[in-house]
Amino acid sequence: MARKTEEERLVDLEEKIRKMQLEKQRLANQVRQKERKERTRRLIQVGGLIEKHFEIEGEEEIIKLIASFKKDVVKNKEKILKMDIEQARKILQINLEK
Repeated sequence: MARKTEEERLVDLEEKIRKMQLEKQRLANQVRQKERKERTRRLIQVGGLIEKHFEIEGEEEIIKLIASFKKDVVKNKEKILKMDIEQARKILQINLEK
């Protein structure tokens, strides 16, 4: 087999770069899609918990409820997040399996 010229090697490298860029884009799309699915699942879970434990029946109710306790939650978020998860689940009487 004859040795490739510099021009042929350059064309080969450009083709490899193009293929790698396509693969990179494909993988990036997969990561974004996975993140979207995880976020959607999280939103559904959170919405379900709020609806269940606060007996919410509509968007207006949830907006009013969130507005009423937003200030306290933001102020005490670090303290709230230090609560033991098992203790929190026991208080709410829930068992979430991941």
